Amino acid sequence: MPLVEFQDFSFKYYGADSLALKKVTLAIDEGEYVVITGPSGCGKTTLCRAINGLIPQFHRGYIAGNVVVNGMNTREHEVAEFATTAGLVFQQPENQLVTLNVEKEIAFGPENLGVEPAEVRRRVEELIDLLDIEHLRDKHPHEMSGGEQQRVAIAATLALKPKILIADEPTSNLDPKSAETILEIISSLNRRGMTVAIVEHRLDLVAKDASRIIVMDQGSVVADGRPREVLVDDICEEIGVGIPKATLIYKRLAAKKVRLSGVPLSGDELASLVKESGST
Repeated sequence: MPLVEFQDFSFKYYGADSLALKKVTLAIDEGEYVVITGPSGCGKTTLCRAINGLIPQFHRGYIAGNVVVNGMNTREHEVAEFATTAGLVFQQPENQLVTLNVEKEIAFGPENLGVEPAEVRRRVEELIDLLDIEHLRDKHPHEMSGGEQQRVAIAATLALKPKILIADEPTSNLDPKSAETILEIISSLNRRGMTVAIVEHRLDLVAKDASRIIVMDQGSVVADGRPREVLVDDICEEIGVGIPKATLIYKRLAAKKVRLSGVPLSGDELASLVKESGST
């Protein structure tokens, strides 16, 4: 059974003129690294909120179809019941940081779920080490940079031991170096077995690690598959998805009848493929 399953799901926020999601049908299996991308306003954030139950339990509106997460229908269970299944990291991390320092922030979720104090302490220490935030332990969240806040938000989310980490544009307000760091942390979590669904437009940085890319437009899924298959689909360029430069060059070469043996997702891959084609 999939970890997450959208079953012909549609949603429209109260007061909105159009559907935010239109008859979405898709499944996410355990262990996948799914990148969700598409132009602004296409429904990516709504999709994330539908996975952890914020839609329809917090954000109300017209709803049709179902979302089933770890066997639970989001229409039938409260948001709190999904806390240990679907952990959502918001686009603005400061909006989800609620305590006076990092150590308390990480402990806050499991303490509220009644986790034993010794286990809470173990999780706090493990996550401080995993995300390399020892130097932030006693800092107030508002004394930190955006990248530091994002690390703490991820740590606080992971403290609940969710089965899937959902990150809604976690790098949107970060400089390139900080963005790369956050995305490497998320990728390393996936390599450890964590299921990941991330909304991201910096495909140059995430495509190489993703097992799958979902492209959305106007509330619908318009492409879904392996990165090397999806990113050469003309729909990506047509709707303005920022495909990796190496992939774009591959497409331009293919249009001129220059064939490479594979689809590159990075500059290094492109260089290797070009070198290979020149030696054959």
